[in-house]
Amino acid sequence: MEKTLVILKPDCMEKRLCGAVMDRFQKAGFDIVACKMMRLTDELLRDHYAHIADKPFFPALAEFMGSRPVIVAVLQGQNVIARVRELLGPTDSTKAPKGTIRGDYGTDVSVNICHASDGTDSAAAEIKRFFKAEEVFA
Repeated sequence: MEKTLVILKPDCMEKRLCGAVMDRFQKAGFDIVACKMMRLTDELLRDHYAHIADKPFFPALAEFMGSRPVIVAVLQGQNVIARVRELLGPTDSTKAPKGTIRGDYGTDVSVNICHASDGTDSAAAEIKRFFKAEEVFA
């Protein structure tokens, strides 16, 4: 079974949409095999976003992501990476169709409700970054 990491971002928390978002994932048949609430530190954000940490928009993204606690979860299921990304819609919420999570609830390219791993390698690295092996119940 494939696994992916999702982060319910600060806007999801602020809008009280955690249950609605997780409900969509569960109704799609995915199992939640790890889940916790945490505050993302500057160090963790620099590591997680290392591929864009040198971009001019990174400080604003890091400030947003660290602005309040988030929920981090590991979902498991058949083809879960692609299917979660399909449920979310495009990263830019303004381009996401209605019926997708970002199309229904997101605001823009950063304030877009949920992060999801984009491939098997990134999912494995992200799960390891946020969870100890014994915290994942798969």
